[in-house]
Amino acid sequence: MANPRRRLVPLLVAAIILAAGGLAWWKFSGTSGQSTAQATAVAAVADIENTVSALGKIGPKTYVDVGAQLSGQLEKLHVEVGDRVTQGALLAEIDPRIYESRVDGDRARVASLTAQLAERGANLELARITHERNASVAERGLIARDVLDTSAAQLKQAQAQVTSLRAQLEEAQSTLEGNEANLGYARIYAPIAGTVVSLTALEGQTLNANQIAPNILRIADLDTMTVIAQVAEADIGRVLVDMPAWFTTLGQPDRRWHGTVRQIQPTPDIVNEVVLYKVLIDVENTDGALLPDMTAQVFFVIAQAQQVVTVPAAAVFSPPDARGQSFVRVPGPEGTPPRAVETGLRDREKVQIVSGLAAGDTVLLPDAGPVRGAAPGAAPRPPMGMMGGPRR
Repeated sequence: MANPRRRLVPLLVAAIILAAGGLAWWKFSGTSGQSTAQATAVAAVADIENTVSALGKIGPKTYVDVGAQLSGQLEKLHVEVGDRVTQGALLAEIDPRIYESRVDGDRARVASLTAQLAERGANLELARITHERNASVAERGLIARDVLDTSAAQLKQAQAQVTSLRAQLEEAQSTLEGNEANLGYARIYAPIAGTVVSLTALEGQTLNANQIAPNILRIADLDTMTVIAQVAEADIGRVLVDMPAWFTTLGQPDRRWHGTVRQIQPTPDIVNEVVLYKVLIDVENTDGALLPDMTAQVFFVIAQAQQVVTVPAAAVFSPPDARGQSFVRVPGPEGTPPRAVETGLRDREKVQIVSGLAAGDTVLLPDAGPVRGAAPGAAPRPPMGMMGGPRR
């Protein structure tokens, strides 16, 4: 006869398995005292935009690289990065001693030539008077012909000397003016009003301007900034000059700056075989919140509608056999039959409802997770089929 204890072992194992399965079913089937309902959302009145997005860099619209036109030692810098300067403000000075000595030498040469010209001018006048007198006397036959010829030659010589000195004086004056201009370049002034955004030279540094003007600093007008957005070739055809645009920055993601497209540059940048076109947007920066080289998330507004009925994009669906007709599900006494709606603009989160729904109507969402715009307190339940029954 079989041992009764051995017959009880299989029964106990089966009972344990059934109990575990029942516990799992109770835990995961939603029958633990709460029924689940599908998430819902309420049609709301809101603004909606159809946009093209791109990344961009922010920089000043106007800036000037200030350089040195002279070679020499940078003797003094009067500004630092961040200083605001007015147009004509003194920025830097180059050691002027070499150029001062040149100017002094040129002035002395001009003075010397001026004195020589005065002397030669007097000699010319004397030669003219002498020759005229000799010519008058020669007409009466009172002097020899060679005396008249000598006075005529002396007159021409005096005229040539005066002409030569005048040319030398003009050359000396021109050299003086050039060296005076160079001496003026030893003091460097701000060509525009703005902010010093960078320094590329230091006090005591020797500057060599023989081949190319060395940059000393950069001044930028930070009151108006330009965003240079990189737009993909797939989207550039929808972006137009004068189109409205807005952008945010990494530091202030909740603030929008608005502007319009100023320019679309025709030459693309090709990065890793991706073709990107530069689009320029100007924006006022009177509060100084935008700084050079900030990153911007740019949105070009292709179309927009204000204060229209919208629902979450997930609530709108179009079956394959609906020929493009859009539907939503609206809970009611007869279940959740699909309702045809006419849609308008669409963004990443919501869809404009042109007709078929009114503000305040409730629509079903396809998933049971937390959904933006879901009605407060709505509990998830299994998704419904096209005709209101559970999906199988």
